[in-house]
Amino acid sequence: MAQPEITEEQKKEFEEKLKNMSPEELAEFQKQQCIFCQIISGKTTSQKIYEDDRCLAILDINPAAKGHILILPKEHYAIMPQVPAEDIKHFYVVAKYLSQIVLKTLKVGGTSIYVANGIAASQKAQHFMIHIIPRKEGDELLTVNESLLDKDLRQKVKSAVQPKLNELMGVKKEVVEVQEKLDEPKKKNKSVKKKEVEEDESDDDEVEKEEPEEEVDDETDNEESDDDDKEEPEEDEVDDDDEEEKDEGDANLDDIANLFK
Repeated sequence: MAQPEITEEQKKEFEEKLKNMSPEELAEFQKQQCIFCQIISGKTTSQKIYEDDRCLAILDINPAAKGHILILPKEHYAIMPQVPAEDIKHFYVVAKYLSQIVLKTLKVGGTSIYVANGIAASQKAQHFMIHIIPRKEGDELLTVNESLLDKDLRQKVKSAVQPKLNELMGVKKEVVEVQEKLDEPKKKNKSVKKKEVEEDESDDDEVEKEEPEEEVDDETDNEESDDDDKEEPEEDEVDDDDEEEKDEGDANLDDIANLFK
């Protein structure tokens, strides 16, 4: 039975109603309209492959290949940026093990694991999901016409994306472009080497200039040490004279003492 067509007036009323909804009301409305939320709740039947407290894995009703699996979050998320990071991690761990099972049981050569994120990326349902598609060589599934972007356009994309990505990932330093360093002209490297040689020569000249100053210091030190050596005998001579004077004084006192005997 064909559904009745919606008039233009009804469409406007519906759009106005959506605008006035709170985020919670809008999420609940999307959940009610989502076929995959109905599958998760059990209102619609499906062929379950795996289930835990966070996700459900089912066989796609319109598979791209035999064994096409969908991993669905039990919470309703329309697109990937809405999904918490911890849940994303869990879903891809599940995808890893399901991929291993598909490779072994179906005897295929590989699997394509991908997310259609947004209408432009061929997302057909408003519920985030991960696709696991068994692949055989030459099956021509998911063929993409490769187109190379010119260097200027790639640089513009990088300049627009990289700073924001570094901010989100907590990266403080920008990535060093090694390839650009390797592609620098050899002449520039030679000029740098020349500058380094000149700097080394200037450093040698400074060292040579400093060496005579050290020799002068040594000479002054030697002179001071010689003066000290010369002064020492004078001190010894003074001490000897004092001792002789003491001896003479003692002798005279003895003579005087003898007179009183």
